[in-house]
Amino acid sequence: MTTFRFIDLFAGLGGFHVALEALGGKCVFAAEIQPHLQSVYEDNFGLKPTGDIRSVVPSEVPDHDVLCAGFPCQAFSKAGDQAGFNCSRQGTLFFDVVAILQEKRPRHFILENVPNLLQHNEGKTYARIKQDLEALGYCVTERKFSPHHFGIPQVRERAYIVGRLGSLAGFAWPEREVQPTDITDVLLDSPDDAKPLSEKTRLCLTVWNRFLELSPPEVDLPSFPIWSMEFGATYPFEETTPYAERARGGAEALSAYLGTHGKPLAGLPLDEQWKTLPSHARTAQEQFPKWKKDFIRANRKFYADNRHWIDPWLPSVKPFVSSHQKFEWNVKGGERNLWKYVIQFRASGVRVKRRTTSPSLVAMTDTQVPIIGWQERYMTPRECAKLQSLGHLKYLPEPQGRAFAALGNAVNAKVVEKVARALLLQPCHSLEERTPPERVTILEAA
Repeated sequence: MTTFRFIDLFAGLGGFHVALEALGGKCVFAAEIQPHLQSVYEDNFGLKPTGDIRSVVPSEVPDHDVLCAGFPCQAFSKAGDQAGFNCSRQGTLFFDVVAILQEKRPRHFILENVPNLLQHNEGKTYARIKQDLEALGYCVTERKFSPHHFGIPQVRERAYIVGRLGSLAGFAWPEREVQPTDITDVLLDSPDDAKPLSEKTRLCLTVWNRFLELSPPEVDLPSFPIWSMEFGATYPFEETTPYAERARGGAEALSAYLGTHGKPLAGLPLDEQWKTLPSHARTAQEQFPKWKKDFIRANRKFYADNRHWIDPWLPSVKPFVSSHQKFEWNVKGGERNLWKYVIQFRASGVRVKRRTTSPSLVAMTDTQVPIIGWQERYMTPRECAKLQSLGHLKYLPEPQGRAFAALGNAVNAKVVEKVARALLLQPCHSLEERTPPERVTILEAA
């Protein structure tokens, strides 16, 4: 088997390490800022990562053939503030990767990030990334993949960026596999460490299951997110917003409307009026974006068409926090019993999915771990590790919360292996070839 040297930046649990070692590679350097992950990495691979990459001197990094980096994604993720390169803490870490590429000139690199990286700032962020990599003499290409494209029961799309000095001649992205997946393939039999559902969680799920039970069979349940706080609301949203109305006329301007779950705004002080609106309606905007208008309009119509069976149910959902008042039924046409499916609590709502795949693992708190409805329990860290193709790792972080967070940030080892195999294992491109280092001027981070 071909032997090559690679480095693992932002190493985390070592998804890149697992993938490239399986292809015959030897890891000669790793970097990971979190001390507890450094320890777990050393326990699993016998190599202790250095710390903050910003303190790494590029010339002191060992020579290597492949640079791997899943640089932090929060600055580019739709789930974050999307500050990009303007995020002083994480957005500029890409340039530390560039500095090592410039100094050491490995023949190949493999980068991984959230898919939104490719569209961030109208594509300008990725255009800048690609420009800097190409300025070093790399031929660069990118593609989005999810584990379910390769038989792993998890939908978690990520952007993969690969490069080779000089040319990518002969390289072809791995073909997506068309095959059914089933989350039961990664589930353990009655695991002892499975966290049971809290009474609060069970109550919320029971209330939403009652919603499903009450829905008449002839009613087509929405595929769009159900926002129960719009059931009965009348505040303006098409041509203006509560923010714009309040700016123009104060409390009086909103007094004629109804807020969350139809609660009257009349007679309330301005601050109380504002709190009585749905959280998604309290943004400082003169106009809502089209997608938000569409969701509000669709929810109000669904309520108007079905209030005869929704109204008796509605009081039961009102005590919940905002995110638990939202519901995503991704089981169109399936049996209306959420306990038959995979469930996840997200900021966007209570999400229900078929057993074919797990929801995307995120750098999650304990409450965001997927729930196995038919066993009324959360998935375990070991099961989530299998979703990231890291199930054979001997050690995972402890306690469970740290394991879940690390797994949510991990790269999927099987997907990386597929990409790396296509890039590296080609007879016509020797891994021993190395372009002599040359000094290339890279623009400093904005």
